[in-house]
Amino acid sequence: MLNIGLIGCGHISETYFRSRDYFNNINITVCADISIKAAKKCAEEYNIKSKQVDELLNDSDIDIILNLTNPTSHYETIKKTLLSGKHSYCEKPLSINYEQGKELIELAKSKNLYLGNAPDTFLGGGGQLTKKIIDSGEVGDIKLGNFTFAFPGVQSWHPNPEPWFVEGGGPILDMGPYYYTMLVNLLGPAKNIRAYATTVSKYRNIGDGPKKGKDFKVEIPTSYYIIIEFHNNALIQGFLSFDVINHESNFMDFFGTKGSIIGPDPNMFGGPIKVSLTEGGEWEEHSTENMILGKTNIFNQSGRSNEAPTNANYRGVGLAEMIYSIENKQIHRCNEKLVLHVLDMLDTTVKSAEQNKNLKLRTTCEKTKLFLDNEIEKIIKK
Repeated sequence: MLNIGLIGCGHISETYFRSRDYFNNINITVCADISIKAAKKCAEEYNIKSKQVDELLNDSDIDIILNLTNPTSHYETIKKTLLSGKHSYCEKPLSINYEQGKELIELAKSKNLYLGNAPDTFLGGGGQLTKKIIDSGEVGDIKLGNFTFAFPGVQSWHPNPEPWFVEGGGPILDMGPYYYTMLVNLLGPAKNIRAYATTVSKYRNIGDGPKKGKDFKVEIPTSYYIIIEFHNNALIQGFLSFDVINHESNFMDFFGTKGSIIGPDPNMFGGPIKVSLTEGGEWEEHSTENMILGKTNIFNQSGRSNEAPTNANYRGVGLAEMIYSIENKQIHRCNEKLVLHVLDMLDTTVKSAEQNKNLKLRTTCEKTKLFLDNEIEKIIKK
């Protein structure tokens, strides 16, 4: 079994440790963090070893680095990982701009190393069921659609919300990876993007923690309207925002030549998925509860507007599938071509808004293939 070293012992690390309960090949043996205290606490909690970051990177017993650092550190940490001769799997986004991402992809290729990247939510029941319905032709050819992520921001409940409102944060780099990866999964690669951006409030107020009541400056746009044209000629409009108190929009709507489909929450793994084939007709609901990566397994009562009280969350499947691919010398699904194309879409969205014009994408990739049960069963714990 390949050994995994984890760098970045923050909140998201708990999710990846939990993935060991779901997948049979996630073997995290060592953790590290720029905070020695955080690394030692993590190691004690999960019964593994802790090391300093450079010590972990130089550990010959480690095959893969799981990079859970903050987004502005992704590029540097992945580069060090690859230069140390280890495979890399990183949380989203790959980096905060396209040129950095391209450099990392080329470095991984030159060293014959695997480079994987979240999000892997498109591999869940919701994304796969939606893909199966679209690919079946039941709703015809998808020509139009909408996607929406909108909430007020994290400042009301997060004790350190500032990173979400400076370079490396914002709705595009924070939530865009989920939506763009799902769109490519369902529709194939994008061709060009037109975006508009605005900053609704120049300052935010921290609502919880030791800095409660403190104002901080917003340094980036917090809302984007987006139009994406895909190579299959679909036109999809989107709205990603940290400025909305409440709404009732669907996460994703797709309009085909024979019907319409309400797609999944790209940030999670479940459903349901709804289909309607007649004007003004009923919506038929398709459950994901009988799917391996679609059944509800998380129950929380956080009360946050961007979190459902119950959901399916199998984060880590992308890592597990990459490990299986390394061992069997095959292409992994969260692969470098998909990852770089999504990063290109993110970067192009920001640049389109800045330059106030339609921009062509610099990359393309293949449309993803269905993640079949017999493939999932090879990595799932029985």
